[in-house]
Amino acid sequence: MSGPRPIQSALRALAVLVVAWLGLVLAPAAWAQAQAPSPAGPAPLVLVLDLDGAVGPASREYLGQGLEEAARREADLAVIRMDTPGGLDSSTREIIADILASPVPVAVFVTPAGARAASAGTYILYASHLAAMAPGAHLGAATPVQMGGSNPLSPAEPDADEGEEAKAPMGDAMTAKVTNDAAAYMRSLAELQGRNAQWGERAVREAATLTAAEALDQGVIELLSRDLNNLIAQADGRTVMLNGDPRVLRTAGATTETLAPSWRVQALAVITNPNIAYILLMVGIYGLIFEFMSPGAVGPGAVGAVCLLLGLFALNMLPVNYAGGALMLLGIGLLVAEAFAPGFGVFGAAGAVGLAIGSVMLFRETPGFKLSPYVILATVAVSLAFVGIALRAAVRAAKGGVATGAEALLRATGVVQSWADGQGYVHAQGEDWHARSSAPLLPGQPVRIAARDGLTLIVEPENPA
Repeated sequence: MSGPRPIQSALRALAVLVVAWLGLVLAPAAWAQAQAPSPAGPAPLVLVLDLDGAVGPASREYLGQGLEEAARREADLAVIRMDTPGGLDSSTREIIADILASPVPVAVFVTPAGARAASAGTYILYASHLAAMAPGAHLGAATPVQMGGSNPLSPAEPDADEGEEAKAPMGDAMTAKVTNDAAAYMRSLAELQGRNAQWGERAVREAATLTAAEALDQGVIELLSRDLNNLIAQADGRTVMLNGDPRVLRTAGATTETLAPSWRVQALAVITNPNIAYILLMVGIYGLIFEFMSPGAVGPGAVGAVCLLLGLFALNMLPVNYAGGALMLLGIGLLVAEAFAPGFGVFGAAGAVGLAIGSVMLFRETPGFKLSPYVILATVAVSLAFVGIALRAAVRAAKGGVATGAEALLRATGVVQSWADGQGYVHAQGEDWHARSSAPLLPGQPVRIAARDGLTLIVEPENPA
């Protein structure tokens, strides 16, 4: 009965040896795994948006969509590469509102060399969480443009007598209001990131400008970067104020992705071009005029209605002077009146002048949103050409006489269908008429209509010989 005990002891000893061997083999690997660093998380993401050209409704929608996409994807930084001459005040303020409300830090990078952040671009740069410029770029000249074509903005100067208060006309008072509002807006933006508020106010009141190096020295921007990769490298570890709280940027080894504008933004950019909007408006007006002149043509009316709606949609987003629009419509009305009721060129000349002046006044003076004088000249020339064609057609019709109706029968010719005893039937202008003649006629003989007596034609041989 003592036989199995040595076997059990041997098995237990073997199991202990196996466990010890496994411990010696696996322990170093487990120790190394425990001491190894945890695998790195996903690389930081930097989304890049491009603002190239005037600031308008299209760029505002594009940047708004881009910042929403950056927030949705939890990007570490959004970079707006900017080169703009300025733009619309409403679009600028909406872009700034999107930047300030963004949960993702936004960097504005004025690039490439020779780029500018003028007028509206300066405000956007001041609103950014991180401002950078490429060597050779410049910014400034942020004085708001007075709407309606008045003199440039300038503060009222006091009189020579120190105690006497400067008395400014109403126009200067409005100018001072606009300037002071813009200066306060610039100062408030400068305070968000601790930038040079004094120079920002000078850019508004005196249209001051700075180069990239000067902007860095005066605390207007934080970085001077030669390209996007250099900007991302310098941004790593910097602290910015995001919605009132400090945020440390982590951009080392970041993955960059450029967001292209959607088709809707591209279409909006085309339509809101002042030249395109003006052409759409003119095509729409003339299309409807041609449809009213020849009802049932369908084509001019359909095309004109679509173009007119697109043009009015674009004008709703652009800085329009309504006096210029009214003068344009008056000029077009006079040109149409010249075509329908010729006034010896007076209506046409007045209409051309009204159309030209109204076109010049149509868009208020705004950087990047100007109507080309060549487009105006071409439009006026085409309008005068249409009027000339209409007048020429009217003159030719008057000289040609009546082409239809009872009077047209007096010059028409016909063919005898049947004839007997000085009367019979004649086929003229597609109809068979009862006719009589003092000359003997034969069936098939051509005749000329000399007169008409009621429903009876008086004819004579076409060739008496």
